[in-house]
Amino acid sequence: MKQMKFCRDRRPTSVLWLALLVVICAAAFCGDASAADDDKPYVDQQYPDFGFLPPSKQYKGPVFTLSQKYPKVEPDKSLKPSFLEIDFQKKWREYLLGAQEYCFQENVLGGDFADDFDAAKRTQPTWFHVPWQHYGPNGREGVHGLTKEAPVQPQQLAISQTYKGGQMYAVGLYNIFGGYTIGKVWADKQHPKMKDIHFPVGTVVMKVLFTDVPSEQVPSLTNPLKWNAYVTENYDSTNRVFNDMTLIQMDLMVRDDRAPHGWVFGNYQYNGKMNNKNKWKNLVPVGIQWGNDPEVNDGTWGEYSNPVPVVTRRNPHLKQTIINPDDAELPPTHLGWNGRLNGPADNYLSSCMSCHMTAQAPARSPSSPLFLVAPEKIPDVGSKDWMRWFQNLNCGDRFDNDNTTSPTDFSLQLSISLQNYIDWRDSGNKTSASKYRLENTDEDADPLSEIRRTR
Repeated sequence: MKQMKFCRDRRPTSVLWLALLVVICAAAFCGDASAADDDKPYVDQQYPDFGFLPPSKQYKGPVFTLSQKYPKVEPDKSLKPSFLEIDFQKKWREYLLGAQEYCFQENVLGGDFADDFDAAKRTQPTWFHVPWQHYGPNGREGVHGLTKEAPVQPQQLAISQTYKGGQMYAVGLYNIFGGYTIGKVWADKQHPKMKDIHFPVGTVVMKVLFTDVPSEQVPSLTNPLKWNAYVTENYDSTNRVFNDMTLIQMDLMVRDDRAPHGWVFGNYQYNGKMNNKNKWKNLVPVGIQWGNDPEVNDGTWGEYSNPVPVVTRRNPHLKQTIINPDDAELPPTHLGWNGRLNGPADNYLSSCMSCHMTAQAPARSPSSPLFLVAPEKIPDVGSKDWMRWFQNLNCGDRFDNDNTTSPTDFSLQLSISLQNYIDWRDSGNKTSASKYRLENTDEDADPLSEIRRTR
């Protein structure tokens, strides 16, 4: 079996950019918050906004700003989203559309699509980013805050897709309940709180994903929504260029106390044939998941596994996943292992919940058994060891029986941010950057002012 690697690789980048990432990061750690910060209703630590953007002489456009004014006090329960009143099993579609409307309400402005999901623009932000995703070769780019997610294999998105070297980039946001937890974890820049991480009921996490695969090769990407971003030339490259990225997917996580394991997962796929005036609304529901169906094991591949999405294969044996039955609305898609919920950007031998329940800091097990470093340790698909990734864990449970690591309550973004910090902390190369100068800028230019031009 040829393995399809959808993991976030940590590959080496150029010396210049690696140095820039380290010094920008170090600059954020110079000095302590003033006493006046104690009176603020939010945590505002000024973590770096991003890691990759040319100097202002090469780029004059809008620049991404991290939404990091995290609330210090847990939001009142009255602020919980109204869609949580909908039964997510009996009315799964209404639940997903209500959640989508909630995510769009303050993030889609109705003008230029390039201005949407700019959460830091608000005086009192209600949506927040996870810090420390600027770091490393896959770190945030500086136009929209997109991070490098995964490769795209030929025919992964459609049988007509022949493009090689394709990649996915994404940016995620947490609502005010999630922002409160992020602020607790990252309240101290030099000592993040990794123990006892729990997101309150009412937390909503959303992520929009874009690809550089030519939209004309994927029928569902007709009438596309595009962002121009500073991304690598292809997945295997470290050279950054400006390129048009096409919206393909939206992920959803909801901390819902009615879910047997604490979280509800949702997924949406772009279908330009819906021809909505608001192109964000062309993201149609793929389905919903609230468990891994650990008793469902249809063998090595199973008749419902579908790596090349000519048609969507739905598994009627699943009890904790519901897939959109409408082929007129949902484009052909590969789903996850044995038909569990996953989006077109994701691994067809995994699922939304199986990936997210591995979230820990420091990281121990990968998000899929396919990503184990030693190939000989990759278990047979469907075996007992394989099914470890398809058990049902409750929110806050540890995936690995190792008390040196702490679960991050299904949040892979938080897990990755903490791991990035750990890697930086332990690298022995935390150079102070107060007098660092970017190449190709004025001699006296302040590097932080160069990268903080606002949209």
